[in-house]
Amino acid sequence: VSDDVWITYLSAGGEKSGRLTAGFGANEDKIGPEWTFGIYLQQELEEPILLIKTAWGGKSLNTDFRSPSAGQYEFNESQLENFNKQNKDLAEIRKEKDEATGHYYRLTVDYVKRILSDIKSVYPDYDTCEGYELAGFVWFQGWNDMVDRGTYPDRDQAGGYDAYSDALVHFIRDIRKDLSAPSLPFVIGVMGAGGPVSLYGPDQMRYAGIHQNFRDAMAAPAKMEEFQGNVKAVFTEIYWDQELTALRKKQNEMNATFRKLQADKDWSREEAEAARDKLRQEMFTEKEWKTLQVGVSNQEYHYLGSGKVLGQIGKGFAEAMAELLK
Repeated sequence: VSDDVWITYLSAGGEKSGRLTAGFGANEDKIGPEWTFGIYLQQELEEPILLIKTAWGGKSLNTDFRSPSAGQYEFNESQLENFNKQNKDLAEIRKEKDEATGHYYRLTVDYVKRILSDIKSVYPDYDTCEGYELAGFVWFQGWNDMVDRGTYPDRDQAGGYDAYSDALVHFIRDIRKDLSAPSLPFVIGVMGAGGPVSLYGPDQMRYAGIHQNFRDAMAAPAKMEEFQGNVKAVFTEIYWDQELTALRKKQNEMNATFRKLQADKDWSREEAEAARDKLRQEMFTEKEWKTLQVGVSNQEYHYLGSGKVLGQIGKGFAEAMAELLK
């Protein structure tokens, strides 16, 4: 539990505030990158910090977080053609899309403004005479855009995600404008689930190009002249745990082998468990199995729910933010 870092968190589960500790991740016993981000940034700055986190999961930049200057979401020709083939009501689809566009962007801005208008409600030690500095913004998102072949029909080609880069540029400009912080340092957490594409195995190669195209598009704004020195991309792929990937693959192989064995047997529950344990002991050392059990709590697209991975990502964000602040 941190003495000098406080956090308030808005998600689909409601609102939660307090001193920074474990439990401000996906649910009450999880961590996200906010944990080590706050710890290491406080060590860098040596002053009190308030983190304001919003995270709903399963949201896109092209629609849900679309900011005002990006304009309304426009369906492309391929999408319109598919709607017609399926005899869908285009007017109703447009209406639903218009209502969804930017909804979570507005929720985020409104939440930040509400917290900053009453900081003592979250951070009791706050000194109103001292004031505060809105010091930085971290953007860590991407999966729903990356897999959206409707919005990005050319995603397997170079430039196929240019629309994401464009939307992110608008987002950076708009968040600075709407929070009255024109030079707000901005860290982009570039999608890295699966690790570096160069290390992908044969079973991952079919979407390696798509993953790399999307990562390039996420990082692109940081290269723009107007964002030099105030926007930084952090490639989270470098924090991926290759050992866990190998162990997960072996676990999948074990499960497939067990299913084949079980299909030919009329085992009781106890016999099935004994057979699975025997197979596990044949395929895994005790150390490997323990590493797998304590190292993984979620799917690959959620960074395996790994504290080792997410902890390093948060530290990377803190280092990048500290560099921008200096």
